[in-house]
Amino acid sequence: MYSNFQLAKKYLHYYITASNGKGHGIHSPFVFDFIKQVKNDKKKYACCELIEARRKALLNDNNVIEVEDFGAGSSVIKTDKRVVKDIAQSSLKPKKFSQLLFRMVEYYKPETILELGTSFGITTAYLAAGNTHAKVFTCEGAKSIAAIAKQTFGHLSLKNIALTEGDFTHTLPPLLQQLQHVDLAFVDGNHRKVPTLDYFTQLLQYANQHTILVFDDIHWSAEMEEAWATIQQHPAVTLTIDLFFIGIVCVNTDIKVKQHFTIRF
Repeated sequence: MYSNFQLAKKYLHYYITASNGKGHGIHSPFVFDFIKQVKNDKKKYACCELIEARRKALLNDNNVIEVEDFGAGSSVIKTDKRVVKDIAQSSLKPKKFSQLLFRMVEYYKPETILELGTSFGITTAYLAAGNTHAKVFTCEGAKSIAAIAKQTFGHLSLKNIALTEGDFTHTLPPLLQQLQHVDLAFVDGNHRKVPTLDYFTQLLQYANQHTILVFDDIHWSAEMEEAWATIQQHPAVTLTIDLFFIGIVCVNTDIKVKQHFTIRF
């Protein structure tokens, strides 16, 4: 992964060169609508306060658990025995991006949602709360982390979540066959190029005209930037939005000319 200094330099370049976050000069109807109705939505939602209270509890949890990591690992935590609050600090998606995903679900109303990388279930909770009529299928490699995620779902009384435990290499193919299609996917389970592209290829087989794919940490490392560039260039991809920490992908064939946007967020 990039060092904090390298990442800061990249973020500064992104911030200076990105299109403004208000929609001015954006000629894509989808992106303009996304900015106005999703990104810049300022409405208050009661469920968000409850989820953030759960996040706060996890950030103060001193319990120690044993963790099996199937992803690219963490630059902060190297041992198998980890403190819950340390995992929460390094792995939970920040409020800003978790709530963006919530607003995406609330606005676009996907019915079948897939998440790769449950962690302690905060982002999962936002996905589930965004549309309580949807079904969220989430996958987590580490059993001890999945157990805490289940506590999160119970604490928040979320009934529309199904959690699958185990290495994605083995769990994802049969899960996708079961689902038959995916309306929205959030990929946050492995920060390496080859697995990320493998997940992308598998997801494409179950995508429909309105499917939205969201990839986490697209500038986390040179590998992830290569994966993001490959995804952008794929013939099935018609539009991408780079928000620096996440990338949004559309495969809508109504978009005749491939478009790539970098939006300040």
